[in-house]
Parts: sequence; structure tokens; C-alpha cells
Amino acid sequence: MKYGVASLFTPFALHQDEVLWSQTKDTLPKRSAIMANIQYHRSSTPHGFTLENSRGKQHMKPAAPRPQTRAKCASFRPKGAALPSSGSIPHPAGSARAGPLCGAAPPLPQRRTALCRPPAALRRAPGRRGWLRPEGPQRVRPSDPAGPSQSTRHRAEVQKHSVHTLVFRSLKRTHDMFVADNAKPIPLDEESHKVKMAVKLRTEYGSVLHMPTLKENLREKGGANTGDPYGHKQYTGNQGQEVEYMVTGTHPYPSGPGVALTADTKVQRMPSESAAQSLAVALPASQSRLDANRTAAGVGDIYRHAGISERSQPPGMSVAMVEAGGNKNSALMPKKAPTMPKPQWHPPWKLYRVISGHLGWVRCIAVEPGNQWFVTGSADRTIKIWDLASGKLKLSLTGHISTVRGVIVSARSPYLFSCGEDKQVKCWDLEYNKVIRHYHGHLSAVYGLDLHPTIDVLVTCSRDSTARIWDVRTKASVHTLSGHTNAVATVKCQAAEPQIITGSHDTTIRLWDLVAGKTRVTLTNHKKSVRAVVLHPRHYTFASGSPDNIKQWKFPDGNFIQNLSGHNAIINTLAVNSDGVLVSGADNGTMHLWDWRTGYNFQRVHAAVQPGSLDSESGIFACVFDQSESRLLTAEADKTIKVYKEDDTATEETHPVSWKPEIIKRKRF
Repeated sequence: MKYGVASLFTPFALHQDEVLWSQTKDTLPKRSAIMANIQYHRSSTPHGFTLENSRGKQHMKPAAPRPQTRAKCASFRPKGAALPSSGSIPHPAGSARAGPLCGAAPPLPQRRTALCRPPAALRRAPGRRGWLRPEGPQRVRPSDPAGPSQSTRHRAEVQKHSVHTLVFRSLKRTHDMFVADNAKPIPLDEESHKVKMAVKLRTEYGSVLHMPTLKENLREKGGANTGDPYGHKQYTGNQGQEVEYMVTGTHPYPSGPGVALTADTKVQRMPSESAAQSLAVALPASQSRLDANRTAAGVGDIYRHAGISERSQPPGMSVAMVEAGGNKNSALMPKKAPTMPKPQWHPPWKLYRVISGHLGWVRCIAVEPGNQWFVTGSADRTIKIWDLASGKLKLSLTGHISTVRGVIVSARSPYLFSCGEDKQVKCWDLEYNKVIRHYHGHLSAVYGLDLHPTIDVLVTCSRDSTARIWDVRTKASVHTLSGHTNAVATVKCQAAEPQIITGSHDTTIRLWDLVAGKTRVTLTNHKKSVRAVVLHPRHYTFASGSPDNIKQWKFPDGNFIQNLSGHNAIINTLAVNSDGVLVSGADNGTMHLWDWRTGYNFQRVHAAVQPGSLDSESGIFACVFDQSESRLLTAEADKTIKVYKEDDTATEETHPVSWKPEIIKRKRF
């Protein structure tokens, strides 16, 4: 809109506009606050204003200047300027009312003009209500749907993540970038390695550096050009002769330890390695050497006790030391960089036989020490004995009046032990197939039992939150292991301390002192019920199964080793063989096979249920390896026993190890 009506303004009207502007500027909507930032500058020519804002400059035609009184103009004079004379009124140059009295007056300062007039965007026109806007393009607010700015669209596309997510996303990118190089050794810097090994030699072996040094195959590795990589003084043998021991120090060397040093016994060279070894073995060690051995351990003993290699070997050279006692030590070997162990390859297991015959859930299973037959206990209250080779039923034993929850065959006597939910623990004589002993004492269902491998002791665990130790022959209760606050689901025995391990529904694992009948260690890392515990047949370790995790522990103090995560179900049973294959069976019918050392899950099995059974009857209650560890037997909820064996046709090429080390997150447990 043009401001052509401004020529009708009078000084009084201008004053009214200014008062009205000062009264209403605080009550304008927020939209006017944006326009209030627009600065208006009086142009250098009398023909217009220059509008300057964020969109650039726009030229607008100004309103015609208005006459002002002398008093009014005086109130807006510049600071320090003299009051104009009575005959001159300061009108803008080029104004229609500029006359002889005001021609010489300078124009008003820019700052004063901006203060005494409202912005042109909100100037009031005479005869109209409200405030008028100038014509032309207007700025679009970010919230205006007609035209959102580019920055607004960019902000909408950015998705916010937590700091934890961003950190581990970056960590995973870095891990994926370098995972291919995790097993590659770091290249050695030759110079720094020489300096390091020279310092180590002088620090740890300075007292024996004067002794003979064996140089192996110098001709093959460069002959006389091959020198000591650590810069020590050495003497090479004659070319074309057998490699010999040489004296590398400046001291005279006797012919053997304990021999007095004389001109006749002084040795400068030894004829060969075999001669040197025979001489060192034949001559006795000196008395001072033996005395020193009684009071202090050697460097090799310290390293061997610590479980690390004694020395390091430089690249391309083997430097062997012969101690004064006549023993040749290992070479100096560089320490290997720590790497994540790669899992051992195991062939996959496949189902090859399904045995049926029970009329209820098969709850427990055990293989006899001779590996000829195995025994199962079921919810149909019977105990059945099966031929292992053919899978045929050999014998059924009845006597329990409720579900049979545990069976085990003794390796020391022809006895079979069983327990059940009828609170009974029975000893069966397999020569007569009759019960010969009962062990009374438990107040509720007995969930598991185990035999001590070296003494005639039976251990049972029960829903009454206790485990009991029984003398097999006298039927006496030796100890009642109390301490758990819920049902004890599993118990295992071993010959070494701690001799008894129990897992309970109170989420704890307890290691017991058999002699005192008290708890040695309580492990509280699990968050849910511990239903299964298994001991490794060779390592001094064990594993426990729970719905939250499978955890590995180290004896005797129960130090935590690692978590085996991924089997997200109720773990009912665990089994492990000497090859390091750990099997976990779950309540939903799934079976996972793990590498014991690394925790790598190399196979997952979910066998189909027996025809005629419901899909919900897919559960594994117990599993065990036979004595040859070539067969895996599982007791399941579909009333069958399934037998698995290794796939003979599988190779590392057909079933490769698909292993990537996981990013280890710091966890409390």
C-alpha cells in the first residue's frame, strides 16, 4: 500500500501517532516483534526509504514530509546541536514545505527519526482503523505450513538417540572395521625389539651372559654374516666345521661345575653340543650352587610357577643358555599379543533314534559305567532299563508311588539309586531287581541325587530346601545341608574340594564342605532359578544353567569365568563331554550346543515331537552323554528318549565356524 496520504499530516497529528505508538507497542502480538527488528534508514536521496531486514534491501517510497513547529523540532535536535534560530524550522531537504526559513537546516539524524516514528510496517493511515502493512513479499514463519524452511526440515529428519546407543553404535562400527585383523600379530619393530631384549638380557641374565652360547645352523641362516640381534659379543665357529660351543666371556672357564680352575682344567672350547651336554650331565653341580638352590628359586622356577614362558626368542635367531648346573634352558621368546581365543570346531550332532515306551514324561536318565545299558525314570512312576546299542527295553522296575525325578547307577557296587516326588529315596539291587534300602528323612519331594565318586556316600536334594548326605550302607543321614531358602533343584559331587555343589530355586549356588557340613561359598550371580549344574570331566570348572544365562565358574572358590548367552528359556539340564561340547536342554524343547572354552554356540536343535503328542509337549528334562561320549541321550516331555550322534560326513568346509567376538559390555554380573 502506498503512503500518499502522508502529505495531510500536521505536526499535531504526528504527535498523536507517536503517543499512540508508545501506548500500543507493548500490546502488539508476537508477530510484530519480528517486524520491530526491521531498521528503516533514511536514504541519501529525498525519494525513498531503504528497508533492510534478513531478506535483503527493499526500496519504499516515503511519505511526504510534514511541517513541524519550532518547539517540536527542538526536542529532537542532535546532542550538542544549537537550537535553530527563530526564522528557520528544520524541515527535511526537498520537502514541499521547505522555504527560505528552513532551507539551510540540516536533516534530522537517522537515530532520532527511527525513534520518533512507528515502523512503516505498522504505521497507521488517517481515516482507517488498525495498522497497515506495506505491500511486498513477507517473511514466512517456520511454523507456517505454506513454506517450512530448510533448517526446519533438517531438524525434523534428525532422530535423537541416547548417549549409550551412540557410544555402542560407534564402538560396533570400529569393531566391525578391525575384526578381521584381531588374530593377526602386530609387526615387530626390529630396532625397538633389539633394544628391549638387550635391556632384558642384561637385567635378568647379566650374571650368566659370560657362559657358552649355542649357535644353531649358522650356515643355513647366513653363516658368519648372522650376528647377535641384541648386540652382544659373540664368536663364530670356523666355516665348514660343526657348530661348536664357544666361550663368549673374558673369564677363564673350568671344565665343569665344581672343578678347580687350573691351567689343565681351563677350557676354551667344547667339541660339540652332544659332548657339552654329556659333560654337563656327568659332572656334579657345585656345592655353592646347591646351597643357592636351597635358599632361592631360579628365574625359570619363578616363570614356570607363574605359568608363563621363561624366555623370548628374537626373530631369526635361537639363543640358548646353559646354566652352571648343567641344565639347558629354553630360548628367549617374544611375548604374544593377547588375542581372543577362536572356538574349536566340533561336528554337528544329528538325531538318529527315538525310543518310546514310557506312558508319562521322562524326567531323568543315567548311563551305567559299563556303557551297555541306560536307565530312565518317568512320571508314570516306573523305572525302565534299556539296551544302549539296540534301544530295546530290558527291564521295568515299579515301586515309586509318584513321579521318579532322579536315577543314578553306582560304579562301586551293583546298585541303582532312585528318588521321586513321593519323598522316597530307594536303593535297588540289580542282581535281584529289588529294593534293598530306603533312606527316610526328606519332608517333601526329592528332586535329584548324586553319588560321591570315591566314598560310599549318597547326596540328595529336595523341595524342603535342604540337601542330605547319606551313608549308603547304614542308611544313616550324615549331614543335613541347610541354608537354601527355596527348593534345591540339583546336586553334584566330586572328589576334590568343594565336594558338593547345589543349585536352588532361590537363585543361588552353594559350594559345601563335606566334612563340616557347612557352606564354603555362596554364588548369587544368577537372577532366576538354578535348575542345572554340570562339572567338567577334565577341567577344574563347572557350569550352571538358569533362564537368564548359563554361567561358567572356577573351583574351588567359585570364581566367575564367563556367560553363555542366547538360550532364552528355562534350562532344565546341562551335560558336557571331554571334547568341550556343552549341551543345554530347555523346557521349550530346544537344545543348544556350545564350545566350552569360548562359549560359542555352534548348533541349535529343536526336534519334532512324537506323532500323536501336542506341540506343547516339547520339552527336554534331562540329557547325558554315554561313557564313550559318542552318543547323546535326552529325556523329553513327549514320553520318548531321543539319541543323537555326531555327523560323520561333516567337515570344517561344510560346517564352518561362523564366529565373531562380541563387544564385551561391562555388566555387574
